[in-house]
Amino acid sequence: MQPTTVLSIAGSDSGGGAGIQADIRTLSAFGVHATTAVTAVTAQNTLGVSAVQTMDPQFVEDQVRSVITDFDVRAVKTGMLAHPNTVEMVAHLAREGLLPHLVVDPVLVSSTGHALMQEGGVRAYLDALIPTALIVTPNLREAAVLCDVDVNDVRDVVDMVELARAILAFGCDWVLVKGGHFVRASHDERAPDVLVRADEVVILDADRVDTNNDHGTGCSLSSAIAAGLALDRSVPDATRDAKSFVLAALQGAASWHLGHGRGPIDHLGWTE
Repeated sequence: MQPTTVLSIAGSDSGGGAGIQADIRTLSAFGVHATTAVTAVTAQNTLGVSAVQTMDPQFVEDQVRSVITDFDVRAVKTGMLAHPNTVEMVAHLAREGLLPHLVVDPVLVSSTGHALMQEGGVRAYLDALIPTALIVTPNLREAAVLCDVDVNDVRDVVDMVELARAILAFGCDWVLVKGGHFVRASHDERAPDVLVRADEVVILDADRVDTNNDHGTGCSLSSAIAAGLALDRSVPDATRDAKSFVLAALQGAASWHLGHGRGPIDHLGWTE
C-alpha cells in the first residue's frame, strides 16, 4: 500500500490541539501522508494564544514549492495563513495550478478570541484566495466576518445558507458553513452545517456533543475533507465523512482532561 499525499499550509499549535498538529493526526487517521508548510508558530495551550510569530511569505512559498516539486500532492488545505501577503502568495500558486483540490479554511480568530490574521487578510481572502478554492470551510463567526454581517443576526439554517451563497459569489465551487458556534451559544441539541454550491444545498446534521474538548475541530474537519478529496471522494461525500470523523473524535475525547481549558479531540481513536 502506497499512501496518497496531502499538503497542509497552516500554523503550528504548541498545545497540539489545532493547526499543523491536528492536520497531521487527521490525515494519518485517514491513511494519508501529511506534508506541511508552516505559516506561523503560536505560543498557545488549551486556555488561549499568548503569542504568534509569523513566517515570511517567501519562506512559506519555499516550503510549498519544496513539497510540490517532489511529492505527488493530491489535495491541499490551508489553515492559519496569518498575513495577507501569505494569502495572496497561496492564491498565486493556486492560479498556477499547483494546489489541486484546494480546501480553504479561513482562520481569522482563535476560539478564545485571539486574532490570527493581520489587517487586510479578509480582503485578501475574498479577492485572491477564495476564488481559487474548490471548497471554503468557515465557521459561523468567520463566515459572518467574510460577509461583513453581525454573527448575532444569523439565527437559523436559512441564514447560514445565505451566508454560504454570499461567499460563493466570490468564485469558489463549494462553501461549508459550520454551525458549531451557533449551536454552542443557543444550547441546541443538534449541530447542523450547510454545504452549498450554485445549484445544491446539503444540510449535514448531527447530535451536539456536550464537551469542553473541541479545540481544533475546524482544522480537523478541513483536513479530513482534503483527505477524502485526495482519495477521490466527491465534495459532498468527503464532507460527510469528515463530519462523521470529527463527531467520533469529539465523542472519544469528551471525558479527557488535557489542560485546563478547551482540550483536543480524539483523532486516532485512542478511547476505543
